[in-house]
Amino acid sequence: MDRLERESLIEQYAAGYDEVIAALAGMTSEQLTSHPLAGKWSAAEIVHHLADSEMNSAIRLRRLLCETDPLIEAYDEAFYARHLGYNRREIEPALDALRGARATTLQIIRQMTEQDWQRVGRHTTHGRYGAEDWLRIYAVHAHNHAQQIRRLRESMA
Repeated sequence: MDRLERESLIEQYAAGYDEVIAALAGMTSEQLTSHPLAGKWSAAEIVHHLADSEMNSAIRLRRLLCETDPLIEAYDEAFYARHLGYNRREIEPALDALRGARATTLQIIRQMTEQDWQRVGRHTTHGRYGAEDWLRIYAVHAHNHAQQIRRLRESMA
């Protein structure tokens, strides 16, 4: 990954929270928990997933930067959604968690050296997993889910 690609992905990562907030703007409580698309998460479930994923991703990057050959563990997102009551909880604390995890991680990202970007560990399902892989995944993650929320809104219109 060259410097320009990295900087672009960092800026995309930085904008992720705002993108989610824009996608949610004006949604009612009923709309947030509605399942207009069969088999797809509600907007509330997406927000809770983003919070849990973001907290996991923040720790993943920290482990990549601070540990020798860290093992990055996968988790069952659907299990989390079912067992943590994603559709029965208010989204504001989850949005706070998403914002906070991104903000603190962005501080770290912006001070990373070239050597830091070359750090590598192992992911339990994907194998080799480095800081650049992490950035490629999480730069677009919130944006992808914001788009998913927009599709939900469109299907309710």
